[in-house]
Amino acid sequence: MGHPVRTRIIDLSHTIEHGMDTYPGLPGPELSDHLSREESRGRYPAGTEFHIGSITMVANTGTYLDTPFHRYPDGPDLSALDLSRLADVEGVVIDATGIDGRSVGPELFDGVEVTGRAVLIRTGWDRHWRTPRYADAGHPFLSASAVERLVALKPAAVGIDSVNIDDMADMTRPAHTGLLAAGVCVIEHLRGLELLPEDGFRFHAVPAPVAGLGSFPVRAYAVVS
Repeated sequence: MGHPVRTRIIDLSHTIEHGMDTYPGLPGPELSDHLSREESRGRYPAGTEFHIGSITMVANTGTYLDTPFHRYPDGPDLSALDLSRLADVEGVVIDATGIDGRSVGPELFDGVEVTGRAVLIRTGWDRHWRTPRYADAGHPFLSASAVERLVALKPAAVGIDSVNIDDMADMTRPAHTGLLAAGVCVIEHLRGLELLPEDGFRFHAVPAPVAGLGSFPVRAYAVVS
């Protein structure tokens, strides 16, 4: 018998906490008790208690996924996604930490196999999470020409560890527009991409199947052999 393959699971998601900021202008989540443990003690026998929590939040909270419905009214929503493009997908990391300027260009994809893969763009911007700098307009983003290259190469999904895959100053949102039109979901606010190898890992980022919503938090993680 051969030796079992050893794997590591690397969490790529930010923790969702009460009142935290994710994106400038969006309210933070509100967590509360629907049924507290103390209240439950009056409903159950001695020694038995439960907690039922409540959360109120905008869909774009924490590390989240954008579906085509986020941009297009006739695009698939969270309940209609092709899970084969978001669960147990071969992944590849694009290291954009050394780019000149803020714009991630198409040249970073030269010679890289991205077709059918989850393409994770590492900018290092996640180091500013939960600080005023994170929402700064000087964040890195995917250029329109890089979007065109990716759409032509047909990745399974595209993620980034920045506050927005688009330049926040560009209200036409070319990355969201192009990728979601091609059926390529976008995962924003990833973290910890520096812990991953360039390839040789499997990526998972599945949201809850909520009908009529285009975005939702995910527990993004990688399984590295």
